[in-house]
Amino acid sequence: MRILESAENYLETILQLTLKNGTVRSIDIANELNFSKPSVSVAMKKLRKNGYLEVSPAGLITLSEKGMTIANTMNERHVLLREWLISLGVDENTAANDACRIEHVISEETFEAIKNNVNIVLP
Repeated sequence: MRILESAENYLETILQLTLKNGTVRSIDIANELNFSKPSVSVAMKKLRKNGYLEVSPAGLITLSEKGMTIANTMNERHVLLREWLISLGVDENTAANDACRIEHVISEETFEAIKNNVNIVLP
């Protein structure tokens, strides 16, 4: 099942914030993405309802297995595409912005072909 690009971005952001800070709250996501707290709250409710994340009584957000799978996929795509573009001579900011857009539309087949033919070591 394919989910919306915005949902993929939220899940990837939750993963990145979890790795960076250990815990994630809605306000952290709002600050990271420069979105309003109400917008993030609506998105978190939808993602929770669809089984992509869980929210503790204390407001801590964690990815479900399903959410983690999507977040890891988006993160891997983003990092590899960004590093590949940089290796081609694209400046870092442009590479990061382009990778963020490409990661959502590129097919699995094309991504795997790029991944298998570039010399980028992912962390």
